[in-house]
Amino acid sequence: MRALIVSGAPSGASLTARLADDAAATLRTEGHDVDVVRLVEVGWNPVPGPGDYGIEAFTGPLGDAAEGALLAGTLSPEVLRQQALLGAADLLVLVYPLWWYGMPAVLKGWVDRVFTQGFAYGLHDADGQPRKFGDGAFAGKRGLIVTAAGDRESAFTPRGVTGGIDDLLFPVTHGLLWYTGIAPLRPLTLLGVDTPLWEGFDAARSRLRERLVGVWEEEPLPFRRLLEDYDGARVLRADLAPGREGFGAHLR
Repeated sequence: MRALIVSGAPSGASLTARLADDAAATLRTEGHDVDVVRLVEVGWNPVPGPGDYGIEAFTGPLGDAAEGALLAGTLSPEVLRQQALLGAADLLVLVYPLWWYGMPAVLKGWVDRVFTQGFAYGLHDADGQPRKFGDGAFAGKRGLIVTAAGDRESAFTPRGVTGGIDDLLFPVTHGLLWYTGIAPLRPLTLLGVDTPLWEGFDAARSRLRERLVGVWEEEPLPFRRLLEDYDGARVLRADLAPGREGFGAHLR
């Protein structure tokens, strides 16, 4: 198996940078091929633009430009290299600190530039149905989020001040991974890292290693499929999870 680890760590000395290194070492010890992209270290530009597509200016949607460049073979070499790494991977591991309830800009920008139209989305099956939310471009791959946040663990419960951690990560587990067909695994969340009660780096490393050793046998999060569980308006069928609303209703 081959894994791609993409690190949005702000520096090589940060907790998430060390976890990305440890993830790579663990997977290699288990006999897997591993590619690691450390975005800050390579100076990744997070802003997509016409230069990615071999054009100086474009007045239409950038998504169309990206798909056209993909077909014409004019995508920038650095985007093509990342797409090749992603295409070859059986497992995508995103490692990042939780900043302002989301990914750091450098990692969000990796997604924005690499997950282009015609490559990651905008695809249709033989019947003309959209391939997304379960049957996406990357069906067959697995995805794991490894993230760290400073506030105490209780703050990330449904009644906590930040809201539930699963809800905060829904845009990535469901809106990025599942949307493109990647089966999302339960995120590994390291919470309370800025509090005196945090168990520390050694405990975090142990949790990460344990997850990665069994990562190929884990059951993914059971998100619902677009063409099976939603009506023509893309609303959850009335007979499914009656009376329930919110992110949790989209789990089987």
